[in-house]
Amino acid sequence: MRYQDVYDEWKADPEAFWMQAAEAIDWFRPPSRALFDEKAPIYEWFSDGLVNTCWNAVDRHVEAGRGEQIAIYHDSPITNATKGITFAELQRRVATLAGALRAKGIEKGDRVIIYMPMIPQAIEAMLACTRLGAIHSVVFGGFAAHELAVRIDDAQPRAIIAASAGLEPGRVVHYKPLLDKAIDLASHKPDFCVIFQREEEVAQLIEGRDFNWYGFQYGIEPVDCVPVEGNHPAYILYTSGTTGQPKGVVRGTAGHLVALAWSMKNIYRIEAGDRFWAASDVGWVVGHSYICYGPLIVGAQTVVFEGKPVGTPHAGVFWRTIQNNRIKSFFTAPTAIRAIRREDPDGEYIRRYKLHDLQALFLAGERADPDTIEWAQKHLGVPVIDHWWQTETGWAIAANPLGIEELPIKLGSPTVAMPGYDIQVLDEGGEPVPAGTLGAIAIKLPLPPGTLQTLWNAEDRFRSSYLSRFPGYYETGDAGYLDEDGYLYVMARTDDVINVAGHRLSTGAMEEVLSRHPDVAECAVIGVADDLKGQSPLGFVCLKKGVTSTPEQVAGEVVRMVREAIGPVAAFRRVLVVDRLPKTRSGKILRATMTSIADGKDYRMPATIDDPAVLDEIGQALSGARGA
Repeated sequence: MRYQDVYDEWKADPEAFWMQAAEAIDWFRPPSRALFDEKAPIYEWFSDGLVNTCWNAVDRHVEAGRGEQIAIYHDSPITNATKGITFAELQRRVATLAGALRAKGIEKGDRVIIYMPMIPQAIEAMLACTRLGAIHSVVFGGFAAHELAVRIDDAQPRAIIAASAGLEPGRVVHYKPLLDKAIDLASHKPDFCVIFQREEEVAQLIEGRDFNWYGFQYGIEPVDCVPVEGNHPAYILYTSGTTGQPKGVVRGTAGHLVALAWSMKNIYRIEAGDRFWAASDVGWVVGHSYICYGPLIVGAQTVVFEGKPVGTPHAGVFWRTIQNNRIKSFFTAPTAIRAIRREDPDGEYIRRYKLHDLQALFLAGERADPDTIEWAQKHLGVPVIDHWWQTETGWAIAANPLGIEELPIKLGSPTVAMPGYDIQVLDEGGEPVPAGTLGAIAIKLPLPPGTLQTLWNAEDRFRSSYLSRFPGYYETGDAGYLDEDGYLYVMARTDDVINVAGHRLSTGAMEEVLSRHPDVAECAVIGVADDLKGQSPLGFVCLKKGVTSTPEQVAGEVVRMVREAIGPVAAFRRVLVVDRLPKTRSGKILRATMTSIADGKDYRMPATIDDPAVLDEIGQALSGARGA
């Protein structure tokens, strides 16, 4: 079947489509139907089925005779450690850890916070929770104590599973002191903590509360998987909220399993025995969906990578990992490719490695500019596929479904809507706009399986954040347009669409032009307050290594490029050349924070910021520009 046939089949009979997709999953009791809409606009999927995530990700592959195949490959260029873990070994580890948790009182419905770096034990902890029906909440390792405390108070975990430390190039990040301080700050106190001690940092344990990972499991009998209802939460994942209070996205178990199984085969073209790598972190949604669960659910090998795209030790480490693991589909963020390109603009490292098994590079996390896609296409020689989704959705809203049909790539577009997603572009009044017109991207309800059911202990906030602005739709918070062929273009967060003298303009469109300059490695455009025009655009660019042009020359040239491509209406006159852009640990550029700095407003330090010092650098650059 072709993509359009599959999408039309879903649209004609969504119930039959998802019930058929559910056949890819093992059930203790099959569901009687797919959609449960009695509480609309709050929807659930496969609610009366009984299922277990860990069984589908681990045990069934052992039962099928594939126990000696590699499930997880750990690659740490920081410690130079590499290790493969088979499905059978993973089953033994997870079942024993689950047994130890049960022996300490953890049962179905209890919450467990996981605070770990990119090591296999993080995946084992997640799977052990789902084995018992406990609800895990992974918090990015190294998160500040205050932010961890906020999540402890919201999730109220009975236990916390942590590592003693995380490793960054040239430094050790001390997790245990952060954990201890967070527990001190939190009103809620966990019953106990389990600490995985790393060789690089042996943490001091608090007697009676803290247990060593191995001692905790000594002499424990493995336990079986616990069947849970289809609507039982698999996990809570916190995403930043505009109020400073994080939002706990709740993922229902059965819909999560069905959607990820469908996406692995139909989007990424990955099935049992294939090798898949998502270069992300288990603290983010990509790590949940496509490091831990998605690959394992279909019986593929997944890679747990502890490193960076550059500096561990060089800009070729991704390609070395792809070669050594014979990766078939690779998934990373555009910012990682831009970092590599900045260090290796001619792709010399790519040519050093044999990438014969690689069939495609998938990009997501923030908008993939055409220049980055073209660079990767040129040097990798495989399709480079931008696809778009959110923490809330858990899997792709729009993508190029490689496992169904490789559609023509249009630079700047994550291609087309996936089954389950009826994407509409709306004006301020909630009415659809013509093709090619910029507007708010919304999805007609119900959302498909695998998307958020609600927010943890905050259903009213779920309604107000996502469902109230456009009744009958889920508000994505992104702005863009659909073209005549149904291809989606995500141009900016809704907040990043700027109004220049009455003209609504996309900062993403301007960034697209800036990125075309041969000397520009990365860029960002924000809207700053303007007494005359309301807002005016301000550009930031980082230069590639080894460029001979002066910053002033590059700035002048990109200003001319934007004025030629978009026109004088953009009023694009100012560009600052900086060494770095402020980003989250997952690679998203902190445009809203940059705007606050530029406008002289107070701002809250983002909890997910990778390096707070970059904000000082941006402030100095802005001060210098004002002085000039």
